[in-house]
Amino acid sequence: MTHRIYLVGAGIIARSHAAAIKGLPAADSIQLFVADPNAATLNTFAKQFPAARTFSDAERMLAEEAADDDIVVIATPPSTHRALACAALESGRHVLCEKPLAMDREEARAMLAVARQRGRLLGCCSVRYFGWSPFEETRRLLEEGALGSIYHVRFTFVEQRNRPGIEYQPETLWFLDCSKSGGGTLMDRAPYEFSMLNALFQPTRVEVLNAWLVDPVTELHLPEGVINDVEQHAGATLRYHLRDEAAFIMHYERASATHSTEQADIEISGLKGALRWDWPQRRARNLLTHSYDHAGQAETKTITFPVYYQGSIPFLNKPLHYFYQRVNGQDSPAVVNEQALFNFSCVRAIYDCASTGQPQSVVFERE
Repeated sequence: MTHRIYLVGAGIIARSHAAAIKGLPAADSIQLFVADPNAATLNTFAKQFPAARTFSDAERMLAEEAADDDIVVIATPPSTHRALACAALESGRHVLCEKPLAMDREEARAMLAVARQRGRLLGCCSVRYFGWSPFEETRRLLEEGALGSIYHVRFTFVEQRNRPGIEYQPETLWFLDCSKSGGGTLMDRAPYEFSMLNALFQPTRVEVLNAWLVDPVTELHLPEGVINDVEQHAGATLRYHLRDEAAFIMHYERASATHSTEQADIEISGLKGALRWDWPQRRARNLLTHSYDHAGQAETKTITFPVYYQGSIPFLNKPLHYFYQRVNGQDSPAVVNEQALFNFSCVRAIYDCASTGQPQSVVFERE
């Protein structure tokens, strides 16, 4: 049986999705299509993946009748996600969208509305860090109730210099233009982080109580005319409401440029114990510390994991592999539909709180 995957965009991230197809079941039977208005970019893609059918625009590529398991991957800047995703959903195809899902909550809700109307799946690529060993062990311990009631979570991922569009992928300058990216480090990195945090705690509602966004002053050497109006350091205080009506406070901080000390860890405090581990990144240690009371004395156990976080599926392949599984009715950690909207809305609520000075509330809404 032939399956079809359509890529909208032929750049770096699109090529990673195309490469991921090789690891899918029956990969030889998958037909690949790609559309990009940039002829040079499309030509580079075609040289690497000569079996792909190429198109200069997505509308022509998606004009043929859809099959029930067709997948469209949106691999373009965030400012284009809504229009392209909605058109692909309207064509009758499932859509996997690169993170961030959209530019704001209104756009994301509009995308989900079309997916619901057409009975299709809308997925987000914010799952690449799923499978990180300390994360999976934390999830197991939380499900067992090893920490008791959670009352505080501290998330800190502070890098001194790793800005998208500057130190990271310096050729991709749209990262720095808010009208194209929707924001800075928060929009680019936080979708991964809130997907993992929400997978751990499964909140029914998240309140952003206060938030701030800044761009620390550094010497820059950008091409003339480049717009640079995004934040590189952000923080927020959030209240997570859980299914059992319990709640806890989370202190969240994220930076891709700062003069502060680099840190990358998460600490979860419960009435019966606490867990601490490095957040997945270049220098992450593959271990977890579990602290608890033993006969009235504080005791800490360190768990070291031999396997790097990407597990059996390579880091860049996870979004397409997970989404393919979900489309084909298999169990999968893919983030789709209401969960994709909720995770993204948590990120955007930080922006909305920082810009208005007013608390924001995000409610998980089931269909």
